[in-house]
Amino acid sequence: MASIDTMLQEPKTKMQLSPAARKRRYSFITGSVLVNLLLLLLLLLTVIPFLYMVFSAFKPNTEIFGTPITLLPRNPTLANMGALLTQFPFARWMLNTAIVAIGGTITSLLLSSLAGFAFAKYDFRFKNVLFTLMLVTLLIPPQVLQIPQFEVIRELHWFNTYQSLIIPRAVGAFGIFLMRQYTSTVPNEILDSARVDGASEFAIWWRIVLPLVRPGLAVLGILSFTGLWNDFYWPLVVTTDPSMFVANLGIASLVGPYDYQYGILLSGAVLASLPIILMFLVFQRQFIAGLTQGAVK
Repeated sequence: MASIDTMLQEPKTKMQLSPAARKRRYSFITGSVLVNLLLLLLLLLTVIPFLYMVFSAFKPNTEIFGTPITLLPRNPTLANMGALLTQFPFARWMLNTAIVAIGGTITSLLLSSLAGFAFAKYDFRFKNVLFTLMLVTLLIPPQVLQIPQFEVIRELHWFNTYQSLIIPRAVGAFGIFLMRQYTSTVPNEILDSARVDGASEFAIWWRIVLPLVRPGLAVLGILSFTGLWNDFYWPLVVTTDPSMFVANLGIASLVGPYDYQYGILLSGAVLASLPIILMFLVFQRQFIAGLTQGAVK
């Protein structure tokens, strides 16, 4: 009976909050509502331009510039998509972008993880000095390196080639630093056990280190792929042949001095955005897990 009486009295006790507790609870609820409203506003500001781009890709030019401005197309048409795919080598531009993004991402993952493994698990002369110098390169604006890189590409006769689009952007100090931090968390005892069993250093890196740093590889892979896919300035410097254009450069080349086919431009922008969106939707769990694990460590 005592327990029943206690259970019956608990709701009354919980409802009898002190004025200070009620004030804190009211402040918490009010703050949560304001934060959610602010996040909703930011979401709308981000999504509405993208939705307008998607729907405008199916509008004729007269409707795009017509008034009043509408989000949904009044007369949907596929003429813009058809003109983009038939009148311009957009499929080749997308293929070039995919080759550059995938090739550059794989190269970045392999070389960055190798360098991170060396900095994390080996002791060699001038190790700290080299690591510090590498981090200092993060402070150098990328524009400063354009002329030296351009001269190297010119001497190697790499203009209008895939290697000119991939190699200069393949490895960066941030990727090496990120992989070094993840590799540092791998216990040395595991590596020593593998050496005792006769595994080579390459086998240790490939079979032991890489599987253990997969969250870091996921983060670096998504960042590298996104950066290479969205790159515009460097392809503009090293490519002059339209057949070697990437998607962003090809879409920009559609803007003429006297004619603006915004329906075709928006169609190209929509198609060029789809791979990035799909990739993030597929790998968002690995990306979030990698960021969370890195923050905890």
